[in-house]
Amino acid sequence: MSQQPPEGTNYGVQQFGGQSQVANQAVGPGARATAGAISFQSLTADQRTVIDDRLALVERLLDEHRAALPDQDTPRAELRRLREELTEPEPEPGVVRRALDRLAAFAEPVTALSAAVAALAQALPAL
Repeated sequence: MSQQPPEGTNYGVQQFGGQSQVANQAVGPGARATAGAISFQSLTADQRTVIDDRLALVERLLDEHRAALPDQDTPRAELRRLREELTEPEPEPGVVRRALDRLAAFAEPVTALSAAVAALAQALPAL
């Protein structure tokens, strides 16, 4: 009769070459992955300046291309929600990601606006 390993034993993963980006991972019988608190790293003054500039650009482009957007009010609401969340001491990554995703979807008809939203997303720390 074989002896079972203690519950929660993690056997690990071995990888050679390539690239891997893994958040939580558990391997083996009874292994469990547990996530800790997920939050943004503190923003530096330079990062904050870049993010504020990109938020302002998205806002300006929303005004300039208002007529080309099928819904003129919802993108502004998403931008406002995003801006408010980013002013919180600890922004919630899920709220930020959802607002960015919705903003990106509304921006699709306008190439310049879509590019500005993508640049804003790139300026944010890892979500």
